[in-house]
Amino acid sequence: MLFFASIVAMETGSQENEMSWLVFGFSQIFIGILVGALMGYLSGRLFLYTESKKISSTIYEGIGVLALTGTSYLMATLMGGNGFISAFVAGLAFGNSVKGHCRFIYQFTESEGQMLIWSSFVIIGLGLLPSAIEHLTFPIVGYILVSIFIVRPLAIYLSLIGTKAKTLTKVFMGFFGPRGLATALFALIISKDILGEYGHSILIVAINAVWMSTLIHGIAAAPMANWYGAKIKVLKIKSRELAKLKKQK
Repeated sequence: MLFFASIVAMETGSQENEMSWLVFGFSQIFIGILVGALMGYLSGRLFLYTESKKISSTIYEGIGVLALTGTSYLMATLMGGNGFISAFVAGLAFGNSVKGHCRFIYQFTESEGQMLIWSSFVIIGLGLLPSAIEHLTFPIVGYILVSIFIVRPLAIYLSLIGTKAKTLTKVFMGFFGPRGLATALFALIISKDILGEYGHSILIVAINAVWMSTLIHGIAAAPMANWYGAKIKVLKIKSRELAKLKKQK
């Protein structure tokens, strides 16, 4: 998203700034990735060492995860990279380093992590939602609905091709897949730093998409989950019966 947004800015800006926008796009992505990967890996090794020596506790390890996130963001930003990409990659590298060892991570994401996500939604809602709703139009609503019900499910479905997931599971994951916070964050980044005159329109669409997605998926979550569970149960029974028939033959 950052790279293609930089290309848009390059095409609409002056010729003198074309190369600078291209460099900006590359530096935002690759510096963020490098800083995040290094921070996440080193932090993971440090966490494993302190746990093996029993010189840490779950309370301070949780604080350490927050420190890793903030430090990765700040380091990448100071070096000219994207802080959000850095924090995300740091989480991937950290999780891969401590995989199967530090149980506090899973507890943290289920408790404090959820609280931080909800807080982010509240802050975004208070600061940006009133203005976004004022500029909501029927074309924007149509575009958002197409994105929620067709574009995003199709993208996630295609990304799952080659996995062992059933078709029903791919469709279900496509509808309830990644959404919400990332949309708002990326819109804030590109609208502030890159797209200029187009930034306001992008931000309006993104924030309205977030609240509409939250409402639609929130209402559909319980009935759809029950429906999916019942369907999967039937499919498992049928597959067992087919397996028995094959054995008998």
